[in-house]
Amino acid sequence: METKRMKETRVVQTDLVLINDLNNYHSLFGGVLMKKMDACAALAARRHARVRECVTASIDSVHFIAPILQTDSVCLEAFVTYTGKSSMEIFCKVIAEDLDTGERRFAATAFLTFVALGDDKKPVRVPKVIPETEEEKFLYETASERVEMRNAKRKQNKHLIQNLSISKPWDE
Repeated sequence: METKRMKETRVVQTDLVLINDLNNYHSLFGGVLMKKMDACAALAARRHARVRECVTASIDSVHFIAPILQTDSVCLEAFVTYTGKSSMEIFCKVIAEDLDTGERRFAATAFLTFVALGDDKKPVRVPKVIPETEEEKFLYETASERVEMRNAKRKQNKHLIQNLSISKPWDE
């Protein structure tokens, strides 16, 4: 199977911060930002896998670093940093830019895992990635630690689910 350079998967999206997307602190709702991050990462996954469907399997903790205000633009950058057989780890960083001053700052980061699906809705193999820049090499070299943590969390979540009820609380 072919390999792809990480930069071939890179997606950059810049957007305005609209008043309807603000919370009561006059900053971008975290959920709105997470939706934007998921959509940007999905494009990177599809660009890498070249399939019609890539589904979100997990999102590692989203780290909100600084608020995004109405006077800012929000720039999301996502690219594939590591691959398994059918899964792809995608790093997403969010940069806020004050449109009045030009000052840029990190607003959020997250790692998302997507799985590539074939027409039969079953996982399909994806190409490996090749890091080139220092940033890409760092993310690639530290991926195995994140994979181990995800596997442990997945196991922990299975145990959690086994001990939960799906009955309606008002019927008990």
